[in-house]
Amino acid sequence: MKRTELNELGEFGLIKEIQNKTTLYHPDSLKGIGDDAAVIDAGDKVKVVTTDMLLEGVHFDLSYVPIKHLGYKSVIVNISDIAAMNAIPKQITVNIGLSNRFSKEAIDALYEGIFTACEQYKVDLVGGDTTSSRSGLVISITAIGEAKTEEITYRNGAQDKDIVCVTGDLGGAYVGLQILEREKQEYLANPKMQPKLDQYEYVVMRQLKPEARMDIVHEFRDLNIRPTAMIDISDGLASELMHIGRSSGLGVAIFEDKIPVEKAMLETLTSEFEQLSPTTCALNGGEDYELLFTISQQDFEKIKTHKDISFIGYMDKKIEGIKLQTRAEQVVDIQAQGWVHFKEGL
Repeated sequence: MKRTELNELGEFGLIKEIQNKTTLYHPDSLKGIGDDAAVIDAGDKVKVVTTDMLLEGVHFDLSYVPIKHLGYKSVIVNISDIAAMNAIPKQITVNIGLSNRFSKEAIDALYEGIFTACEQYKVDLVGGDTTSSRSGLVISITAIGEAKTEEITYRNGAQDKDIVCVTGDLGGAYVGLQILEREKQEYLANPKMQPKLDQYEYVVMRQLKPEARMDIVHEFRDLNIRPTAMIDISDGLASELMHIGRSSGLGVAIFEDKIPVEKAMLETLTSEFEQLSPTTCALNGGEDYELLFTISQQDFEKIKTHKDISFIGYMDKKIEGIKLQTRAEQVVDIQAQGWVHFKEGL
């Protein structure tokens, strides 16, 4: 039998393989694999369910990630998936795998971060599991949310000429990660050195303590807006544009000068990482946990002056893939790189 390496298949390919072999046996399973969360019929409303696993040495490095921040972030990445479905988070369960190198105080700090996120987003911790681990700390959180059936937004609902929008700014979390990794290497070379992070606070905190954009979801309800398609930006703008485009059967045109980047991120790149362009960081960096969504043109008037929403392009049935118009007005194809989960040797 031919052996297919996982790094050849890739994360998206593996998910597609599993999805193609999955059968849904119950009519109340409205949406299974293939979106930010599953959707289950619950009578007058629907329940949305999502789960994420974070592994030490793969998704986080405790040499520079405070364990309280890790607890907070592990909740946020799941709440962000609920937000991407245009739903409201209600409950979470927390599963952790631990080795004996962790103390009670360390786990208290982890849960302090979890409880802080629960308080911030009004989410109930309703259960979970603990087990031993031989490969460091493992955290797996499942989040449950709800919405009216007509409020749910999938990735596949974008229409021709819909406007492509994004919240906040992009690329900061990736730049923050580069700063943290650099400081770690300097510390390993000289354990007496002290990290110099004060001047990089914005990008570092974008990496260590992201926020889920539930504020935007609540505004959608206030303004009577239902995005036609939506996804959260965890793997980079390019990957998420690819998901919406492919799911909706449309191409995407975006404009480089419309992609939102923060001044603090630009200053960090200029002073520390001249080889990186802000556009590359925004397209492929990931972990910003902003919302990428599409709206019909008639809804544009409702949010056209919103200070935290940028209009970066449009959906187009005549386009194949993702086209980027650069600042020099050249049109180039964008390939979704994002996070590579199955590297050789891992």
